[in-house]
Amino acid sequence: MSENTKARDEITRVGEILYNRQLAHGSAGNLSQRLDDGSFLITPTNSSLGHLDPARISHVAPDGATLLAGDKPSKEAFFHLAVYEERPTARAIVHLHSTHCVAISCMCHKNPDNILPTLTAYQQMKIGKLPLVPYYRPGDKALADAVRITSKHSHAMLLANHGPIVAGKSLNDATWAYEELEETAKIFLLLAQHKTSPLTPEQIAELNKAFPS
Repeated sequence: MSENTKARDEITRVGEILYNRQLAHGSAGNLSQRLDDGSFLITPTNSSLGHLDPARISHVAPDGATLLAGDKPSKEAFFHLAVYEERPTARAIVHLHSTHCVAISCMCHKNPDNILPTLTAYQQMKIGKLPLVPYYRPGDKALADAVRITSKHSHAMLLANHGPIVAGKSLNDATWAYEELEETAKIFLLLAQHKTSPLTPEQIAELNKAFPS
């Protein structure tokens, strides 16, 4: 099986899982996977992640503008390209509009460089700092520059009034990190009216040493 075919099947499989877990809805969100030649596959515009056809997944050239095969790509393909160009080790990206993460993206935050307290060890191991990218309308190409700058320091980020972008070394890696982020967002909202005990800087440093990214 070719790399292209295998990646198409994997995107289809993961899309269906995320849809069935209610992390994706309607035609919102997109998945992509970078291939060895620098081109990438991305879910088509106006497609449901729960009902993807592997043959129709968009294949985009490394320039991000040339469609090599499949349907018209997501209108947000440009920020996938920005992440790939800035993070050479990234091989896949998950961008969804999951409920708890989007809720947090609509809140006011004092520190846009890291908007969530470190509540669990797995949050730190899978996500680390979570910066907030300012709001841009969907499809606004100016978002690419903001995402590119943020990608220099973080593989995960939250787009204000929109949703998360999570990159990983594989599609499974990015998906598992995304799921950890959504669960962390859920915990954060559940604890909103309670005094919490986040991990200390020393505990975070210990985790970073034991589980380097």
